Amino acid sequence: MTVVDERRAPPAEAPRRRPNPVLALLRNSWRQLTSMRTALVLLFLLAVAAIPGSVLPQRGVNPEDVRDYFAAHPDLAPVLDRLGAFEAFGSVWFSAIYLLLFTSLIGCITPRLRDHVRALRSQPPAVPKRLDRLPQHAVLAAPAGGAAAIAESLRRRRWRVVVRGDEVSAEKGYLKETGNLLFHTSMVVVLVGVALGSWYGWSGNRLLVAGAENAFCNTQQQYAETSFGARVGSADLPGFCLSLNDFEAEFLESNGQPESFNAEVTVDEDGGAPRPAEFSVNSPLRLDGANVYLLGHGYAPVVRYTDRFGRSQTSTTPFLTTGDIGITGEGVATFPDANVDPATGKRDANLQMAFSGLYLPTAPQEGPFVRSEFPTERNPLLNLVAYRGNLGLDAGIPGSVYELDQRQVREGKVKEVGTKLLKVGEAWTLDDGSKLEFLGTEPYIVLSVRYDPGATLLLVSSGTLLLGLMGSLFGRRRRVFFRVLPPAGVTAGDPAGGSPTGGSSLVEAGGLPRTDHPGFADEFAQLVAAVSGDGTRGGQVGAGPDDQAGAREGAE
Repeated sequence: MTVVDERRAPPAEAPRRRPNPVLALLRNSWRQLTSMRTALVLLFLLAVAAIPGSVLPQRGVNPEDVRDYFAAHPDLAPVLDRLGAFEAFGSVWFSAIYLLLFTSLIGCITPRLRDHVRALRSQPPAVPKRLDRLPQHAVLAAPAGGAAAIAESLRRRRWRVVVRGDEVSAEKGYLKETGNLLFHTSMVVVLVGVALGSWYGWSGNRLLVAGAENAFCNTQQQYAETSFGARVGSADLPGFCLSLNDFEAEFLESNGQPESFNAEVTVDEDGGAPRPAEFSVNSPLRLDGANVYLLGHGYAPVVRYTDRFGRSQTSTTPFLTTGDIGITGEGVATFPDANVDPATGKRDANLQMAFSGLYLPTAPQEGPFVRSEFPTERNPLLNLVAYRGNLGLDAGIPGSVYELDQRQVREGKVKEVGTKLLKVGEAWTLDDGSKLEFLGTEPYIVLSVRYDPGATLLLVSSGTLLLGLMGSLFGRRRRVFFRVLPPAGVTAGDPAGGSPTGGSSLVEAGGLPRTDHPGFADEFAQLVAAVSGDGTRGGQVGAGPDDQAGAREGAE
């Protein structure tokens, strides 16, 4: 007879599916990217990546400085250009760090925000069984009204309270996590504001001389320097024109420091009649689609040159300030169309004229006449050097209109023909019979016209960022628990509800700081004293066991 083993063999385990390595890699990469440590590293890298944009000249801000850098560093500049150092804030590496930081912050904030909302909607936890294991513990006399009175006292002190029979749980300090989330959310909004300004913002600088004939209209060609966002073109500029009517500046008599500036202009916006307006350094002119800021001011000497054939030309040339307290100006007045032969109508390029030098609003009584003593015009003086020759303006090579091309001087194409000091109303007759007259000056102002659609967003988010930071730094999350004990001689759940011996009820209290809070012991003692109404009884307020980890486990 065959013997059959009736014991059943254990069922075979189903083979485990091996995780997809690609999905595992993506999941781990996402977790690493959205960690707070990675966000801090990316924030540091973003600050480091902004250094080249602050140290090196940028094409979008000042292309002339970029050309000068290439001329001064012919070997290094092409390497930096290939790396995008002259367009740092629009380079691939800066954009990559920017987008990674943006993604990291969103991925880090979203789950924390979800958990925080869930915690705010949930009730404080139940009272632990062993309150004596908490870092703070006390036994006190029960106030009249029992648990309801304790809960009311805590609510008056803005604690979140829940009552479960004879037990009271309360917690406070969610401001810390709220501030933390507000801080990081504000950082995301700051990045959004910067992106809006980078894409849709624009700016331009312009020097504007007084007089209706020097009116400035908002077109790209009339700016000395422009910086347009990636999604902005010259056709997107709002239409308006400005003309400077008058400029008033007040200075302290003691040291010549500026006291107040005020520019009076006429504004002509599309769709409206011309209107007068005023603005100053700290009060920009706000137009539809642009803000006009006052950056500086100076003087533009008005000179009239009469060439050897008797033909006169008048030039109002801004002399840029050299930076001294007296607003000494430096510039050049050019007359490339001078000395045209009336008989033939031809111009000799070698007879062009230029007058370079200094303008002193308040010249000293004695030389050297190289620096103004006060910024207002008390003793105006022009210190000029006359040049004749080919100024190089017909070559089509870009150059500054505020200084003479020194290459023409070095090559001998332009020669010095004399020097002269001129006061207002005086004239200077040159060796060929031509004459230069100093007629006076006109004020000029330096304007910065800007539009930044993210400016308001940046302002609001920066304010909320500071508020969130303060909440994160000063907020302290903590919990307190109270349990009303039955009177002596009465067991819990006794329907009599009283003590045949007349004993009084006691309350056992415990406290637990959820974050580092050195002052929690004092706060707990004050809270216990306020709840009891007459201090402690039957015990004393004090610290629980030293094992903080065990205390926190008991509180949970």
